Amino acid sequence: MTDRSITQLRPFERPEATILHVDMDAFFVSVELLERPELRGVPVVVGASGDRGVVAAASYEARAHGVHSAMSSAMARRLCPHAVFLPGRHWRYSELSAEVMAVFREFTPLVEPLSLDEAFLDVAGAQRRLGPAAEVAALLRERVLERTGLTCSVGVAGTKFIAKLASEAAKPKASVEGPVFGSGVVVVEPANTIAFLRPLPVQALWGVGPATLARLSRLGVLTVGDLADLPVENLMAALGRSQGRHLHDLANGRDERAVDSERQVRSIGHEETFARDHHRRETLEGELVAFCDAVASRLRAGGVVGRTVQLKVKFGDFHTITRSHTLEVGVDDAPALLACARSLLAQVDPSPGVRLLGVSVSGLSPLGSRQLTLDDATEGPGWEVASRTIDEIREKFGSAAIGPATVAGSGGPRPKVPGQQQWGPDQTDPPT
Repeated sequence: MTDRSITQLRPFERPEATILHVDMDAFFVSVELLERPELRGVPVVVGASGDRGVVAAASYEARAHGVHSAMSSAMARRLCPHAVFLPGRHWRYSELSAEVMAVFREFTPLVEPLSLDEAFLDVAGAQRRLGPAAEVAALLRERVLERTGLTCSVGVAGTKFIAKLASEAAKPKASVEGPVFGSGVVVVEPANTIAFLRPLPVQALWGVGPATLARLSRLGVLTVGDLADLPVENLMAALGRSQGRHLHDLANGRDERAVDSERQVRSIGHEETFARDHHRRETLEGELVAFCDAVASRLRAGGVVGRTVQLKVKFGDFHTITRSHTLEVGVDDAPALLACARSLLAQVDPSPGVRLLGVSVSGLSPLGSRQLTLDDATEGPGWEVASRTIDEIREKFGSAAIGPATVAGSGGPRPKVPGQQQWGPDQTDPPT
């Protein structure tokens, strides 16, 4: 503890750094290298290889050449032509992620996953058993490496925001020879929060993207300290009331959010980027059949129903629109979702060329909360029984055992799986 007493700490601060942010190191690439050890030491890129593909993850050797996630695969090839490109395997990353999260929960039940490869942990209650939070973080890294063969970086702080920044500071550094590991754990005690924050570039704050950065630059704001010194009224006038206050709070180390171990999924969906633009409604409706089948299956697997169906359409010029409709009752069957999605697609003119199509369902609630309608009472269970049968067949014989006949290829059903074409198409399809 520093010379500041606990009573002097601001309300959002804890007397000790007990919030961890754990971030796996180059997770997708590291998972691939477990099964391809011969690729260690060479530049490796995981993602889609097609003209419209993007990079999902890059090894530290590839990062040394300027390759990074979300970059186009074409640009990555130009920057690092000798890199080895591997297709993403979302199912495998999900398996390893589940193992990692299980290790986290051995330390504390207060785990808030943010994605497959990162999570917040509150270890305040674990210190009596395992020691100070810094020691917990070191032990956690050892346990993850022992169980999975993967490395991770950990930030420790009194707030979630600072813990995330600390984990970034703990990350390995990129080099053409491979990752340069440091301590792997960075601790920012509450009393040192402001000193840690002020020198950082202002884009380190959540919510500072290119547009906001340009506005802040016009105000002479380059660092977090510059932003913290501005009157909040000036920020609200320049950025809007909500964003201005939010960024001012972060710049001054204020983040009152607790680790939420019961964080719920807000939506379930599926979207794909096409190798070539689609111009015909009939082609897009065929894609919707497969998308709605996949989304409905995931709703049932999660034991939830959804009321709001949203259609996302990105055109060839990257202009993106969404259309949505809220149903009277929650649904989890493909025909109901498809009927709604088709009605939304009918409002869209695809002739300019559709680059990406997606369907998602929000307004989720537990299956047991679904209110029966008069149609349910008069028509019987209908698709409820059929959907349950489909799920049982897939569970027993695999996801490709049964599917919509209208989208089945010569080899049978081709189900849409989570993460499929998440990073774009791998091959070039004929234009439609």
